[in-house]
Amino acid sequence: MLHIIDAFSRIGEENAFAVLARATELQRQGRDIINLGIGQPDFRTPENIVEAAIKALRDGHHGYTPATGILPLREAVSADLKKRFNVDVSPELVMIVPGGKVTMFMAILMFGEPGAEILYPDPGFPIYRSMIEFTGAKAVPVPIREENGFAFSADETLALITPKTRLLIINSPANPTGGVTPKSEIDKLVKGLERFPDVAIMSDEIYAQMTYDGEIHQTLLAYPEIRDRLILLDGWSKTYAMTGWRMGYSVWPKPLYDAARKLAVNSFSCVNASAQYAGLEALTGPQDAVHAMVAEFDRRRKVVVEGLNKLPGVSAATPKGAFYAFPNISKTGWRAKPLASALLEEAGVATIGGPDFGVYGEGFIRLSYANSTENILRALERIENFLNEHSQK
Repeated sequence: MLHIIDAFSRIGEENAFAVLARATELQRQGRDIINLGIGQPDFRTPENIVEAAIKALRDGHHGYTPATGILPLREAVSADLKKRFNVDVSPELVMIVPGGKVTMFMAILMFGEPGAEILYPDPGFPIYRSMIEFTGAKAVPVPIREENGFAFSADETLALITPKTRLLIINSPANPTGGVTPKSEIDKLVKGLERFPDVAIMSDEIYAQMTYDGEIHQTLLAYPEIRDRLILLDGWSKTYAMTGWRMGYSVWPKPLYDAARKLAVNSFSCVNASAQYAGLEALTGPQDAVHAMVAEFDRRRKVVVEGLNKLPGVSAATPKGAFYAFPNISKTGWRAKPLASALLEEAGVATIGGPDFGVYGEGFIRLSYANSTENILRALERIENFLNEHSQK
């Protein structure tokens, strides 16, 4: 009998992919499924980006690259951060990685071990907790509350830090809630972190360019007092509709960069060469497609929120970022995961139950509005009909 290490009994997964697989299987059976479950833009990657990858292949860029990424791309990341946030980042501290999860993996591996504690948002991206528990560290949830507009509370976060805390993970704009934490709260968090100089911070800013209603994303790179312990996570997947290209980047504090480089060498060697040239074109080329996509998400967001708030027993806070709504379904009488399952199997609408994002996700489901307005309206009608026919009160 084969014996794998105990850590694999603790590892979780991202249920959105399981829902996607089930939705795909139902479609194969001939069912009409509207997928509001998976978190990826429904737009094509802009043509100029695709052409840049093709050109790179034709030009012979199909060998290994430096493990940290090609220098022109790291320079473009630095220039983009300067342009968007007016922050100075050395290309020597930028690492190109195959998707956002790799930065989470590296950061959590660096700080997670038995006896350590790592704080993460709950509800939040499920891989945070999965990876923390895999390392043997204690996963400490930071409650993300509806009454706060799904922004984190600096005071509540700081109160959870103990002498065992090694790493704090924050995410704004947030998955699954669409919450955006205001600058005032981030200011308070950074000020409070002065009392805990041994705690590293990983800021997941993958949705930084997707904010609405005049919200301005506040990057943690703008705080020089924590730059020596800050890990930034960002990438191309959401902003440029490049989920399948597996293109992410991270910015590391100088003391950690070489450790991250060694992890890269030991795991993925380097990112696909032609994809890196596509990423270079994405950052340096026209941004019209990005602005158009975000504007369309904004229009859909309003449709989703209005429609959800008309459903029996459902209320939905207005998301300020990303492309998710996280409606409260507690008054329907349903628990979240059974409702999500029933909506898929019986109503033909794929959503994700809130508990898949953490213990504080009960009473909510996640809908992605990365789908057409027509499909969103059809899905809302199906959900309404289902709730009217299957009241749990």
